[in-house]
Amino acid sequence: MNANTLLTRVREQTPLLVTSVLLVSMFTVGSVQYDGFFSGQVLLNLLIDNAFLLVVAVGMTFVVLTGGIDLSVGAVVALSTMVSAWLVERHGWPPLLVVPLVLLMGTAGGWVMGWVIHVFEIQPFIVTLAGMFLARGLCYTISIESISITDPTYTAMAQTRIPLGDLFVSPSVLIALLVLAAGFVVLHYTRLGRNVYALGGSEQSALLMGLPVGRTKITVYAVSGFCSALGGVLLTFYMLSGYGLHAVGLELDAIAAVVIGGTLLTGGSGYLLGTVLGVLVLGLIQTVISFQGTLSSWWTRIVIGGLLFAFIVLQRLNTVRRR
Repeated sequence: MNANTLLTRVREQTPLLVTSVLLVSMFTVGSVQYDGFFSGQVLLNLLIDNAFLLVVAVGMTFVVLTGGIDLSVGAVVALSTMVSAWLVERHGWPPLLVVPLVLLMGTAGGWVMGWVIHVFEIQPFIVTLAGMFLARGLCYTISIESISITDPTYTAMAQTRIPLGDLFVSPSVLIALLVLAAGFVVLHYTRLGRNVYALGGSEQSALLMGLPVGRTKITVYAVSGFCSALGGVLLTFYMLSGYGLHAVGLELDAIAAVVIGGTLLTGGSGYLLGTVLGVLVLGLIQTVISFQGTLSSWWTRIVIGGLLFAFIVLQRLNTVRRR
């Protein structure tokens, strides 16, 4: 490996290293400042409370790696909770039928948005913004109020604790980790993953190489739709309700987690491991503010906004240096 290649790899890994150092530093400061903060369960609680966000962020990573964006994910999550609650509570459908239907609905919605983006060559921002308004509006055609869920299956999923010695996790964490593992395998060990990175690097070059640009673009939005719907299912387990105002702003949290995790907004470079670290950083910010006790929850948004700005600047500096 020559010096230029080594330097390039170091620059590519810089955002990931910065995020890792940030996560460790925040946990260290929290452990020094607050009693009970330094524990394995606090770290596991980050996954328990943010399992749905991790799943959504995995789908968002696929999209951002191609140089796209998906603003509909939060609304699709909310719609998934509403459809689940409506079918289970109002119509008595069994969860084993409702969950696959919701996942199919989310995947189909993502596929349609990807198809429109590719065929009509419309900016992903516009198409997914329309998808966001559509999904959020459909929530209110079902009900303008929250629908509580008392179904035994959903209740069991919400209350089950999987022991890990003296610690525990929820079933949603295991589902999120399975999605993460599947996404990692797809991105790094399949032809689709190679096409995703190639498309994000340069769509024109990917076309010249004969890669299936259209199919890849449609597929990543279908993946994002699936992950959004699954995130909605996990949020339903977590909240035991469906509501049109669930997951407001979640699309921004997912994008922030992906960017803080080191994935370039222009596409072509990034890792799912970074996305996991980004989700943990967002969760840790909320945890620190909760332990502090006197700060408004809006400080979470302020800190996330500052971090997002800093990481975008870092990405820009790295890009300029490569040139």
